[in-house]
Amino acid sequence: MHKLLIVDDDRATLDLMRAYLSETYEIVETEDPRQAIALALDHKPDAILLDLMMPNFSGFELCQSFRTLSYTCAIPVFIMSGETEAKYKDHCTNLGATAYFEKPLKFDELKRRLAADLQNTKKEQRAQVRVRMCLEIKLKGVEASGRAFEEQTKTENVSSEGFMCNSMSTMVKDAIVEVFLISSGREQYAGQARVVRKEASGAPWRQYGFKFEGKTLAWPLQESKLRSR
Repeated sequence: MHKLLIVDDDRATLDLMRAYLSETYEIVETEDPRQAIALALDHKPDAILLDLMMPNFSGFELCQSFRTLSYTCAIPVFIMSGETEAKYKDHCTNLGATAYFEKPLKFDELKRRLAADLQNTKKEQRAQVRVRMCLEIKLKGVEASGRAFEEQTKTENVSSEGFMCNSMSTMVKDAIVEVFLISSGREQYAGQARVVRKEASGAPWRQYGFKFEGKTLAWPLQESKLRSR
């Protein structure tokens, strides 16, 4: 059975969609758009049904994010909106949306389009999903020499379990660092991470792979504890 992720901040809409689609599809749903990416990574849906007008993250932002991330870029995104096609369809198509449906939804039409698009869908299998997401971070720890260091760097290789980044510091395998996220000049503690990989180069910096020993909710990718109901 194919799996659908439905993202809509209206409870009544979610209940209606579950009633119409649950006989054909396994349903994962959320009213909170902030959970959408984590749910997509965790549940690996075959398609995403996405409302446009939501608080915190709009459907526009999420659609673009799904198309940017390496794992979700191939998942078809179906927009559901109370706004007319003429107003936003072209913009959503440019962001990578597969189709646009106006509310109130015509479920027969939606089912036909879902069946056609999912017939040839191929799912990517990965033991640990990594996404390309640029994050500014700060590392605090102790170098191989025993000297304490504090360094600001960036990562573009992120998963729910860890990340890779360049560093000017010299660390040994299994060294523990404190990780902080930096946004708009503010720091948020993200957790403790262990060095699990080290790649030297001719440059003055090295690339390290880190795995979290413990992380906070500040880290943008979480293994969701929500399951389909």
